Amino acid sequence: MEGENMRPMSDHKIIFKILALLAITAIVIVAMLRDRIVNAPQWQVTVVGEGRATYTPDIAIVNLGVQVDKSYSAQAALATLNTKMQKILPAIADAGIPKEDIQTQNYSLYTQYDYRDNISYVSGYNANQQISVKVRNFNSDNELVSKVIDAASKAGVNQVSGITFDLSNLNDVNQEARVKAIEDARSKAQGLAQAAGVRLGKIISWYDNIVQQPVPYTLADGKGGGGMVGAGGSQIPSGENEIIIQIGVNYRVK
Repeated sequence: MEGENMRPMSDHKIIFKILALLAITAIVIVAMLRDRIVNAPQWQVTVVGEGRATYTPDIAIVNLGVQVDKSYSAQAALATLNTKMQKILPAIADAGIPKEDIQTQNYSLYTQYDYRDNISYVSGYNANQQISVKVRNFNSDNELVSKVIDAASKAGVNQVSGITFDLSNLNDVNQEARVKAIEDARSKAQGLAQAAGVRLGKIISWYDNIVQQPVPYTLADGKGGGGMVGAGGSQIPSGENEIIIQIGVNYRVK
C-alpha cells in the first residue's frame, strides 16, 4: 500500500522537473531570438566630406598695448600708464571707433628685478595695459585700420600684438561650407555603394569639424611705436579668408 502511494508522488516530481527544464529552455530560446532581432547586424559605411567657403573680412580686431618700464615706484608706473591711456583712448575714438568697441584685455603692475654681483635687487616697477579695438566695416574705408593704429601709436601706444580679421555674418559662411561638405560626403558614399553593389540607406549619425578658421595677423613682430607704426601709414591688407569644414557621415546600406 505504501509503495503504491509513493509512486504517484514520484511521477509528479519527474513531470515537474521536465516542465521546469522546458520552461528554462524556452526562455533561453526566446532570449536568443530577441537578441538577434534587436541587435541584428547593420551594414554601414562611413565617409568624410569636405566643404570650403571663402569670404572677405569686414571686421578687424586690433590688439594694442602700452608698456611702462622701470618707474621708481608702483604709483609712478600706474600714473604714467594712466596718463598715456587718457591720450590714447580719445585718439582712437577720433579715428572713428565707438567706445563700446574698445575693451581692456589686460591691466598689470609688476616689479622689475635686475642683478648685480649675482644678487637680485628691485630696479623699478613696470605697468602694462592691453586693449582690443574692433574696427567694423573697414571695407568701405581701406585705410581705416591703418588710421586707428597710426593714431594710437602717435598718442602713446608702443605695442601692437596682432590683428584678427573676422566677418559679421561668419555663421552664413560656415553653413555654406557645411552644405558643401555634406554634398561631398553623399557623393562619396553613393560612389562606394555603387562600387560595392549595395544601396545607400538613411543617415545613422554624423559629426562636423572646423579644420581651418581665421588666424591672427601679427604686425611688426608684435610691437609698434610712434616712429615705427605711425610714420607714413601702416599697410594692413586683409585679403581673403577660407573656412574648411569636414563632416563625417555614417550611412546604412542595404
